[in-house]
Amino acid sequence: MAGINKVILVGNLGKDPEIRTFENGSKVAQFSLATTESYRDKDGNWQDQTEWHNIVLWRYLAEKAEKFFKKGTKIYLEGKIRSRSWEDKDNNKRYITEIVGDKVLMLDKREDGGGYQAPPPIEEPTTTSTNTNDNTKVEPPIEKSPEDDLPF
Repeated sequence: MAGINKVILVGNLGKDPEIRTFENGSKVAQFSLATTESYRDKDGNWQDQTEWHNIVLWRYLAEKAEKFFKKGTKIYLEGKIRSRSWEDKDNNKRYITEIVGDKVLMLDKREDGGGYQAPPPIEEPTTTSTNTNDNTKVEPPIEKSPEDDLPF
């Protein structure tokens, strides 16, 4: 049976993304993401528990992070957990667990007016127009129903 490696996080950037550009022009962005859960302890007091996640974004997503993300930005992230190891300069084996993102949505408004914005409310048209043969618009009569006089 095949496994599933899927992570969904909503949190705030703990620092500005660090961007590296490779010789072939592709980019990688790395940053920390804080997720906080609130719960009541045994005495009934609210407590916050914050987890820190190491995030990695590649290519197009790294370019977007470079352009729009900064410390404190709230994002929705989907990705996969990856663990890797390497040897540091003192030949010590080091380990890290990262979330490699494959979908990111910015939940804050960008300072330049872009980014997440709630969709405009859907409203029904108040009147509709019909065209007559002479291309003048005629408003249809508005019928008043008895429910229009209700105070609520």
